[in-house]
Amino acid sequence: MKINNLLSLLPLVSALVLAGCATAPSVDTQALAAAPASFKEAAAPAGWTQAPPAEAQSRGEWWLVFQDPAMNALVEKAGARNTGIQEAAARLAQARALLRSTNADRLPQIGLNGGAQRQAGANTINGMTPATITTAGAAISWEVDLSGRLAQVRDAASLDADAREALLQSTRLAVQAETAQTYLQLRALDDERTLVRETVEAYRGTLDLTTRRWRGGDVAELEVVRVQTEMAATASDALALDRRRAELEHALAVLVGDAASNFAMPGGDWNTALPVVPAGVPATVLARRPDVAAAQASLLAAQARVGAAQKAWFPSLSLTGSGGYASPELGDLLQWSARAWSVGALLSLPIFDGGRRDAGIASAQAQFDAATAGYRGQVLVAFREVEDQLSGLRLLAEQSQVQDQAVTSATRATTLSDTRWRNGLVSQLDLLDARRGELRNRRLALQLKAARYQATVGLIRALGGGWSA
Repeated sequence: MKINNLLSLLPLVSALVLAGCATAPSVDTQALAAAPASFKEAAAPAGWTQAPPAEAQSRGEWWLVFQDPAMNALVEKAGARNTGIQEAAARLAQARALLRSTNADRLPQIGLNGGAQRQAGANTINGMTPATITTAGAAISWEVDLSGRLAQVRDAASLDADAREALLQSTRLAVQAETAQTYLQLRALDDERTLVRETVEAYRGTLDLTTRRWRGGDVAELEVVRVQTEMAATASDALALDRRRAELEHALAVLVGDAASNFAMPGGDWNTALPVVPAGVPATVLARRPDVAAAQASLLAAQARVGAAQKAWFPSLSLTGSGGYASPELGDLLQWSARAWSVGALLSLPIFDGGRRDAGIASAQAQFDAATAGYRGQVLVAFREVEDQLSGLRLLAEQSQVQDQAVTSATRATTLSDTRWRNGLVSQLDLLDARRGELRNRRLALQLKAARYQATVGLIRALGGGWSA
C-alpha cells in the first residue's frame, strides 16, 4: 500500500523537479549591437564602453545652453502642458497600477462575508419547514508560488513599468527638442522675412528711379516692367514666408498645450547662442537614451514572460480557510455553539489542455525574439542618429564658411552693379541679376545657420538629452 502511494506521487514529484529547473531563455549577446569604439564623425574620438541604461537620471535643462529666455520659457511650458507628455504619464500610471495588481496576486487574500438564506429540505432543522440560515464569517486564500510563476509575472510587470517610465522620458525629450527646433525655425524665418522685405524696398527704390528716367525719356518702358516684375515676385516670396511663419506659430501652440487661436509669438531679434556639443561624449551618455532603456526593459520583460509561460505546466497549490458562525436564529448567530470553520488545500496539475499552454509558450518566445530584434534595432538607430547629427554639424559648418564668402562676393557685386547702372555703364539686367544673386545667397546663408541650430538640438536629443564633457 505504501509503495502504491509513493508511485502515485511520482508525477507530482517530477513536476516539482521540472519546475525548479525551468528557466527563462537567456539573451543572446551576439544578436545585440555592440557599442563602437568611437564615433566615426567625432573630431577627437573618445573611448567608449558598454554601460547600463540609466533612464532615472536627470537629462538636465539642456536648453539653457542656448541662452535664449524666450525659448527657455516655451520648452518649460511644453514640459508641463504638452498633451503627449500627459498621455505618456497616464500610461506609466497604468503600468504601475498593473504592477501593484500582480504583487497582490502573491499575497494572501482575506475577506469578510455574511448572508441570509431561506431554504427548506433535508439540510434544515425542521425538515421541509422553511427556515432562514444566517451566516457571518471570514475567509482567507493564498496561492503558494511553488514554481515561481507569480514572481516572474510580477517581474515582467515591473519591467513593463520601467519601460513606460523610460518612454515617458523619451516623450518628454522629444517634445522639448521639437519645441526648441520649432522656435528656432520661427526665429530663422523672421530673419529671412526681414531680408526679403528689405530687398523689396531696394527694388522699390530702383523702380522709382527707373520710372523717373522712363518719364524723362531716358529708358524704355521695358526696364520699368522688369523692375516691377522682380519686386512683385520678391513680395510674393515674402507673403509665402508669412504663411510659413503662421504655420510654425500654430505648431508651437500645440506643443506648449495652447489653442492656436490664443497663442502668439511676437517677432524679435535672433540672438540665440549656438553651443558646441562635445564630440567625445562617453558611452554612458548614449546609454542614457530613454528609448534604448525602454527597449531593454521590454526585452527583459519578454524574457520573464517566457519563464512564466513555461511554468504554467507545473502544479499550483492553493490554501484556503474560513471561519465564522451559522444559525437559523439571528439572535443565536454569535453563540459559541454556532461556530463553524474549515481549512483546505488544493493541489492541481495540468495534464491535457488541447495545446493551450504550449501555444502560450510559443507566443511568449516569439515576443521575446521580437523584443531582442527591437532592442538591437533601437541601439543601431541611436548610433545612426548621433552619427547623422555629427556629420551634419561638421559639413554645415564648412558649408556656412564657404557660403559666407559667396554672400560677401554677391554683396560686392550688387554694390558695383548699382553704381555702374546709375552711371549708365551697365544695363539694368546686370543690376537685377546681381541683386537676385545676393538675395539668393543671403537666404541660403540664413538657412544654413538655421540648419546648424537644428542639428545641434538634434545631436543633444540623439545623445539622450544632456551631456558631460
